Amino acid sequence: MSHDIVADALSIMKNAKKAKKDKVKISRISGLLIQVLKIMKQKEAINSYKIDSKGKIIEINLGDFIECKSIKPRFTAKISELDRYIRRYLPARGIGTVIISTNKGLLTHEEALEENVGGSLIAYFY
Repeated sequence: MSHDIVADALSIMKNAKKAKKDKVKISRISGLLIQVLKIMKQKEAINSYKIDSKGKIIEINLGDFIECKSIKPRFTAKISELDRYIRRYLPARGIGTVIISTNKGLLTHEEALEENVGGSLIAYFY
């Protein structure tokens, strides 16, 4: 495994979904990963997640998504460039979510457009 905890977790989730599994356990935790999981839960890509801080494991109940990947390298996008990246990573308008790290925290691309802020692209799912 690499040192990118978010990329590893999203890869594990994608592979488990392809193998038709409902639950997955991830043995590495980071604050960024937890924030990404919160956004995925809001968008119903995952049903729930439970953090076991004693064993440092996250147990995730997978929801409804086809693809989830980390964006590498983590491009920095101005608000004017954001639409270009949305078209690049998502299959169609209105389908999927790009997660962006901004100075206001992690936001979806819709929230970033509303608040008129750019940032670093972290991941996407649909």
